[in-house]
Amino acid sequence: MNGSAILTATLVIALIGLLIGLLLGAAGKIFAVKTNEAITKVRECLPGNNCGGCGYAGCDALAEAIVKGEAKTNACPVGGAAAAKAISAALGLPEEDFVRKAAYVKCSGSCDKTQFIYNYQGANSCYQVSLAPGRGAKACAYGCLGEGSCAQACSFDAIHILNGRAVVSKEDCHGCGKCVSVCPQHLIELIPYDTKYMVRCFSQEKGKKVRDMCSAGCIGCGLCAKLCPQSAITLSNNIAHIDTSLCTGCGKCAEKCPAKVILPA
Repeated sequence: MNGSAILTATLVIALIGLLIGLLLGAAGKIFAVKTNEAITKVRECLPGNNCGGCGYAGCDALAEAIVKGEAKTNACPVGGAAAAKAISAALGLPEEDFVRKAAYVKCSGSCDKTQFIYNYQGANSCYQVSLAPGRGAKACAYGCLGEGSCAQACSFDAIHILNGRAVVSKEDCHGCGKCVSVCPQHLIELIPYDTKYMVRCFSQEKGKKVRDMCSAGCIGCGLCAKLCPQSAITLSNNIAHIDTSLCTGCGKCAEKCPAKVILPA
Protein backbone atom coordinates (compact mmCIF):
# COMPACT_ATOMS: atom_id res chain seq x y z
CA MET A 1 0.00 0.00 0.00
CA ASN A 2 1.49 3.37 -1.08
CA GLY A 3 1.68 6.53 0.97
CA SER A 4 -1.15 8.34 -0.81
CA ALA A 5 -3.60 5.50 -0.05
CA ILE A 6 -2.70 5.60 3.62
CA LEU A 7 -3.11 9.38 3.68
CA THR A 8 -6.49 9.12 1.95
CA ALA A 9 -7.72 6.50 4.42
CA THR A 10 -6.54 8.62 7.34
CA LEU A 11 -8.37 11.70 6.00
CA VAL A 12 -11.55 9.71 5.41
CA ILE A 13 -11.50 8.34 8.99
CA ALA A 14 -10.80 11.83 10.34
CA LEU A 15 -13.68 13.31 8.37
CA ILE A 16 -16.03 10.54 9.54
CA GLY A 17 -14.98 11.14 13.14
CA LEU A 18 -15.51 14.88 12.73
CA LEU A 19 -18.93 14.33 11.19
CA ILE A 20 -19.97 11.97 14.00
CA GLY A 21 -18.74 14.47 16.58
CA LEU A 22 -20.75 17.28 14.98
CA LEU A 23 -23.85 15.10 14.80
CA LEU A 24 -23.50 14.06 18.46
CA GLY A 25 -23.00 17.66 19.52
CA ALA A 26 -26.08 18.75 17.61
CA ALA A 27 -28.12 15.88 19.02
CA GLY A 28 -26.98 16.76 22.53
CA LYS A 29 -28.29 20.29 22.11
CA ILE A 30 -31.52 19.24 20.42
CA PHE A 31 -32.42 16.55 22.94
CA ALA A 32 -30.86 18.16 26.03
CA VAL A 33 -33.06 18.19 29.12
CA LYS A 34 -33.41 21.76 30.29
CA THR A 35 -32.25 22.22 33.88
CA ASN A 36 -34.28 24.41 36.18
CA GLU A 37 -31.72 26.71 37.78
CA ALA A 38 -33.92 27.14 40.86
CA ILE A 39 -33.92 23.39 41.46
CA THR A 40 -30.13 23.33 41.13
CA LYS A 41 -29.80 26.15 43.67
CA VAL A 42 -32.06 24.39 46.16
CA ARG A 43 -30.27 21.09 45.64
CA GLU A 44 -26.97 22.74 46.52
CA CYS A 45 -28.45 23.80 49.86
CA LEU A 46 -29.42 20.25 50.82
CA PRO A 47 -26.96 17.88 52.59
CA GLY A 48 -27.18 15.00 50.10
CA ASN A 49 -27.91 12.23 52.58
CA ASN A 50 -30.92 11.05 50.56
CA CYS A 51 -32.37 9.64 53.77
CA GLY A 52 -36.02 10.12 52.85
CA GLY A 53 -36.76 11.84 56.15
CA CYS A 54 -38.47 14.65 54.25
CA GLY A 55 -40.99 12.24 52.77
CA TYR A 56 -39.45 12.28 49.30
CA ALA A 57 -37.23 9.76 47.55
CA GLY A 58 -34.11 11.85 47.99
CA CYS A 59 -32.62 15.34 47.92
CA ASP A 60 -33.21 15.78 44.19
CA ALA A 61 -36.90 14.96 44.56
CA LEU A 62 -37.22 17.31 47.54
CA ALA A 63 -35.51 20.16 45.69
CA GLU A 64 -37.96 19.80 42.82
CA ALA A 65 -40.92 19.67 45.21
CA ILE A 66 -39.78 22.82 47.02
CA VAL A 67 -39.44 24.76 43.78
CA LYS A 68 -42.90 23.59 42.68
CA GLY A 69 -44.34 24.71 46.01
CA GLU A 70 -45.24 21.15 47.01
CA ALA A 71 -42.85 21.10 49.98
CA LYS A 72 -41.77 23.74 52.47
CA THR A 73 -38.30 25.26 52.56
CA ASN A 74 -37.78 23.73 56.03
CA ALA A 75 -38.69 20.19 54.94
CA CYS A 76 -35.18 18.73 55.31
CA PRO A 77 -34.69 17.33 58.84
CA VAL A 78 -30.99 16.69 58.31
CA GLY A 79 -30.09 20.10 56.89
CA GLY A 80 -32.05 21.72 59.68
CA ALA A 81 -32.35 25.45 60.22
CA ALA A 82 -29.24 26.23 58.16
CA ALA A 83 -30.59 24.49 55.06
CA ALA A 84 -34.02 26.06 55.49
CA LYS A 85 -32.47 29.53 55.69
CA ALA A 86 -30.25 28.93 52.64
CA ILE A 87 -33.15 27.61 50.57
CA SER A 88 -35.35 30.58 51.45
CA ALA A 89 -32.56 32.94 50.46
CA ALA A 90 -31.93 31.10 47.20
CA LEU A 91 -35.59 31.32 46.20
CA GLY A 92 -36.23 34.75 47.65
CA LEU A 93 -38.89 33.42 50.03
CA PRO A 94 -39.62 34.30 53.66
CA GLU A 95 -37.77 32.14 56.18
CA GLU A 96 -39.79 29.36 57.80
CA ASP A 97 -39.16 28.26 61.38
CA PHE A 98 -37.46 24.91 61.74
CA VAL A 99 -38.26 22.66 64.70
CA ARG A 100 -35.48 20.17 65.29
CA LYS A 101 -36.70 16.71 66.23
CA ALA A 102 -35.06 13.63 67.68
CA ALA A 103 -36.09 10.01 68.02
CA TYR A 104 -37.30 8.76 71.39
CA VAL A 105 -37.63 5.09 72.38
CA LYS A 106 -40.68 4.54 74.59
CA CYS A 107 -39.32 1.61 76.57
CA SER A 108 -37.36 1.21 79.80
CA GLY A 109 -37.22 -2.57 79.58
CA SER A 110 -33.50 -3.24 79.64
CA CYS A 111 -32.31 -6.75 80.44
CA ASP A 112 -31.97 -6.00 84.14
CA LYS A 113 -35.54 -4.73 84.44
CA THR A 114 -37.65 -7.01 82.27
CA GLN A 115 -38.50 -10.67 82.71
CA PHE A 116 -37.70 -13.30 80.07
CA ILE A 117 -39.97 -16.21 79.20
CA TYR A 118 -37.58 -18.18 76.98
CA ASN A 119 -34.28 -17.95 75.11
CA TYR A 120 -34.66 -16.61 71.59
CA GLN A 121 -32.36 -18.09 68.96
CA GLY A 122 -32.87 -16.80 65.48
CA ALA A 123 -32.18 -13.95 63.06
CA ASN A 124 -30.94 -10.68 64.51
CA SER A 125 -33.94 -8.81 63.17
CA CYS A 126 -36.61 -7.07 65.21
CA TYR A 127 -39.17 -7.93 62.57
CA GLN A 128 -38.31 -11.64 62.78
CA VAL A 129 -38.44 -11.53 66.58
CA SER A 130 -41.86 -9.86 66.44
CA LEU A 131 -43.16 -12.94 64.59
CA ALA A 132 -41.92 -15.30 67.32
CA PRO A 133 -44.26 -16.56 70.09
CA GLY A 134 -45.08 -13.76 72.52
CA ARG A 135 -43.30 -11.31 70.19
CA GLY A 136 -39.93 -12.40 71.50
CA ALA A 137 -38.29 -13.65 74.66
CA LYS A 138 -39.13 -10.66 76.84
CA ALA A 139 -42.25 -11.05 78.96
CA CYS A 140 -43.58 -7.66 77.81
CA ALA A 141 -44.91 -8.01 74.27
CA TYR A 142 -44.88 -4.22 73.84
CA GLY A 143 -41.25 -3.51 74.69
CA CYS A 144 -38.02 -3.06 72.75
CA LEU A 145 -36.98 -6.29 71.07
CA GLY A 146 -33.32 -5.34 71.31
CA GLU A 147 -32.09 -6.74 68.00
CA GLY A 148 -31.00 -3.36 66.67
CA SER A 149 -32.93 -2.97 63.43
CA CYS A 150 -33.28 0.72 64.28
CA ALA A 151 -29.54 1.05 64.88
CA GLN A 152 -28.82 -0.62 61.54
CA ALA A 153 -31.19 1.75 59.75
CA CYS A 154 -29.68 4.89 61.31
CA SER A 155 -27.32 6.73 58.95
CA PHE A 156 -25.85 8.86 61.72
CA ASP A 157 -24.80 6.26 64.32
CA ALA A 158 -27.28 7.85 66.73
CA ILE A 159 -28.84 4.63 68.06
CA HIS A 160 -27.14 1.83 69.98
CA ILE A 161 -28.39 -1.26 71.78
CA LEU A 162 -27.43 -1.05 75.44
CA ASN A 163 -28.39 -3.83 77.83
CA GLY A 164 -31.05 -5.13 75.45
CA ARG A 165 -32.72 -1.78 74.74
CA ALA A 166 -32.35 0.80 71.98
CA VAL A 167 -30.93 4.11 73.22
CA VAL A 168 -30.85 7.30 71.14
CA SER A 169 -28.16 9.96 71.32
CA LYS A 170 -30.10 13.21 70.88
CA GLU A 171 -27.00 15.11 69.84
CA ASP A 172 -26.29 12.73 66.97
CA CYS A 173 -29.91 12.26 65.87
CA HIS A 174 -31.09 14.28 62.86
CA GLY A 175 -34.73 13.26 63.03
CA CYS A 176 -34.81 11.52 59.65
CA GLY A 177 -37.30 8.93 60.95
CA LYS A 178 -35.73 5.81 59.45
CA CYS A 179 -35.72 4.15 62.86
CA VAL A 180 -39.42 4.94 63.30
CA SER A 181 -40.35 3.14 60.10
CA VAL A 182 -38.38 -0.05 60.84
CA CYS A 183 -39.52 -0.61 64.44
CA PRO A 184 -42.21 -3.33 64.39
CA GLN A 185 -43.23 -2.40 67.94
CA HIS A 186 -43.98 1.24 67.03
CA LEU A 187 -41.91 2.28 70.02
CA ILE A 188 -39.94 5.08 68.43
CA GLU A 189 -41.42 8.54 68.13
CA LEU A 190 -40.00 11.77 66.72
CA ILE A 191 -40.34 14.50 69.31
CA PRO A 192 -39.13 18.12 69.48
CA TYR A 193 -35.46 18.22 70.45
CA ASP A 194 -36.12 20.44 73.46
CA THR A 195 -38.82 18.17 74.95
CA LYS A 196 -38.26 17.95 78.70
CA TYR A 197 -40.08 14.78 79.75
CA MET A 198 -41.54 11.68 78.11
CA VAL A 199 -43.11 8.44 79.28
CA ARG A 200 -40.56 5.68 78.70
CA CYS A 201 -43.03 2.83 78.38
CA PHE A 202 -45.55 1.62 75.82
CA SER A 203 -47.18 -1.32 77.57
CA GLN A 204 -50.95 -1.62 77.18
CA GLU A 205 -51.31 -4.03 80.10
CA LYS A 206 -52.82 -3.20 83.48
CA GLY A 207 -50.73 -2.28 86.50
CA LYS A 208 -50.21 -5.61 88.25
CA LYS A 209 -49.40 -7.48 85.05
CA VAL A 210 -46.97 -4.75 84.05
CA ARG A 211 -45.16 -5.11 87.38
CA ASP A 212 -44.97 -8.87 86.95
CA MET A 213 -43.29 -8.44 83.58
CA CYS A 214 -41.08 -5.39 84.08
CA SER A 215 -39.92 -3.33 87.03
CA ALA A 216 -39.82 -0.17 84.91
CA GLY A 217 -43.27 -0.08 83.32
CA CYS A 218 -46.15 2.39 83.48
CA ILE A 219 -48.87 1.04 85.76
CA GLY A 220 -51.53 3.35 84.38
CA CYS A 221 -52.41 4.91 87.72
CA GLY A 222 -53.20 8.30 86.16
CA LEU A 223 -51.53 10.28 88.95
CA CYS A 224 -49.41 12.19 86.44
CA ALA A 225 -52.49 13.32 84.53
CA LYS A 226 -54.14 14.55 87.72
CA LEU A 227 -51.06 16.52 88.78
CA CYS A 228 -50.24 18.16 85.45
CA PRO A 229 -51.16 21.89 85.66
CA GLN A 230 -51.24 22.16 81.86
CA SER A 231 -53.46 19.12 81.23
CA ALA A 232 -50.69 17.89 78.97
CA ILE A 233 -50.97 14.25 80.07
CA THR A 234 -53.72 11.83 79.10
CA LEU A 235 -54.25 8.18 79.92
CA SER A 236 -55.25 5.79 77.16
CA ASN A 237 -55.02 1.99 76.97
CA ASN A 238 -53.42 1.90 80.43
CA ILE A 239 -50.51 4.10 79.37
CA ALA A 240 -49.79 7.78 80.03
CA HIS A 241 -48.99 10.07 77.10
CA ILE A 242 -47.48 13.57 77.24
CA ASP A 243 -48.55 16.16 74.69
CA THR A 244 -45.25 17.93 74.00
CA SER A 245 -47.03 20.99 72.62
CA LEU A 246 -48.67 21.58 76.02
CA CYS A 247 -45.94 20.44 78.39
CA THR A 248 -43.95 23.23 80.06
CA GLY A 249 -41.40 20.91 81.64
CA CYS A 250 -42.33 21.65 85.24
CA GLY A 251 -41.40 18.09 86.22
CA LYS A 252 -44.27 17.50 88.67
CA CYS A 253 -45.31 14.33 86.83
CA ALA A 254 -41.79 12.90 86.91
CA GLU A 255 -41.41 13.74 90.59
CA LYS A 256 -44.59 11.95 91.64
CA CYS A 257 -44.61 9.02 89.19
CA PRO A 258 -44.63 5.88 91.40
CA ALA A 259 -43.20 3.74 88.60
CA LYS A 260 -40.47 6.28 87.75
CA VAL A 261 -41.11 5.94 84.02
CA ILE A 262 -41.52 9.65 83.28
CA LEU A 263 -37.98 10.64 82.53
CA PRO A 264 -36.00 13.42 80.87
CA ALA A 265 -36.31 13.06 77.10
